[in-house]
Amino acid sequence: MKKGILTLTVNNRPGVLNRITNLFTKRNYNIESISVGQSEQENISRITVVVHVEDENVIEQMTKQLNKQIDVLKVTDISDQSIVARELALVKVLASSQTRTEIYSLIEPFRGSVIDVSKDSLTIQITGESDKVEAFIELLKPYGIKELARTGTAAFPRGTQKQSVVKSFTIV
Repeated sequence: MKKGILTLTVNNRPGVLNRITNLFTKRNYNIESISVGQSEQENISRITVVVHVEDENVIEQMTKQLNKQIDVLKVTDISDQSIVARELALVKVLASSQTRTEIYSLIEPFRGSVIDVSKDSLTIQITGESDKVEAFIELLKPYGIKELARTGTAAFPRGTQKQSVVKSFTIV
C-alpha cells in the first residue's frame, strides 16, 4: 500500500467538505486523515487528505475528479515530495501519584507538554509527524488512556521544489 497525500485549496463555503469526502466514499477509498482550516487567503481553506492506495494511478484519478468540483481551486499531489507535515494529539492518561514521574519522563523526549492536571489524570499535548505521535501514544497505553483526540495530518511542500516533480492542477 502507498500513502497518498493531497492538498486542496477550496472556497470556504458550506457543503464543500461533504462533496469532497463523498468522492472518496463513492470510490470506496478510506481517508486515513483529513484536516481543514483557513489558509493565508480570506475565504479560502486548505484541506490535507491522507489516503492509502494500492495503485499510484488512483491518486491521479482522484486528483482529476477533485478538480471537477466547483469550489475546488487547486489540487496538489505531494505524496512523493519533500514535505513539512505535522499532527496534534491530545491524550488524557490515568496518572496516580506513583506513575506521574514515569509519565513526565516520557513526555520530555517527545517535546510534549502537560496542559491539564487532575487528581487522577494528566492531559498531554504532542505535535509532530504522525509516526512520532503514534509512538508516544503506544508508550502511554500501559498507563491507561482515558481519552484521545488527533487532528490528522496538515502538510505542504518544503521550500522551493522542482516544478517537474510537482503534480499540480489548477482550474481557471
